[in-house]
Amino acid sequence: MDRALSCLAALRGVLDIAERNDRALARSTGLTTAQLLVLRLVKSLHEVTPKAIAQRAGVAPASATALIEKLVRFDYLTRRRSETDRRKYWVSLTDAGHTALETAPDPLHQRFLEAFADIPDWEQAMILAGLERIAALLDDETTQQPLGGEVHELSAALSFPAEPDHGFEEMPEAGEPEDPNKS
Repeated sequence: MDRALSCLAALRGVLDIAERNDRALARSTGLTTAQLLVLRLVKSLHEVTPKAIAQRAGVAPASATALIEKLVRFDYLTRRRSETDRRKYWVSLTDAGHTALETAPDPLHQRFLEAFADIPDWEQAMILAGLERIAALLDDETTQQPLGGEVHELSAALSFPAEPDHGFEEMPEAGEPEDPNKS
């Protein structure tokens, strides 16, 4: 059980680091991590559909649409209807979007990717296998969220359990009669 609690503490630490990074990003740019990820995807792909953004970012199509709408309101993205299919539209970065990306701090995931690349292949494979196993252990219908979602649904699953009940009853205070109805 000590190892399980140590794992939960380590996972909690990872979530805390991610949350601190999210707050720092919001303070410096006004963007969320998910919004920054969408901007980076659009920059790398130049012009892209919302469906492709959803697939690459690992979010639901409705979440991608909501992110795009907000970034359009910030004037970081622009939309253009497809000439061949009026139901489809293309998303591209505006000049303000390019500026936002240039001024954004180095995101946590980028630092992770660079550090992870320095780890030997065998160790990368072990880390990946362990993380996939943890995700499978914690996964159920109440925690399923697309990757990249803005809400950390694992937070509740990673909270520490209550102290175990060892069968000891609470002792009455001195001078208090013991309650005979207490079981």
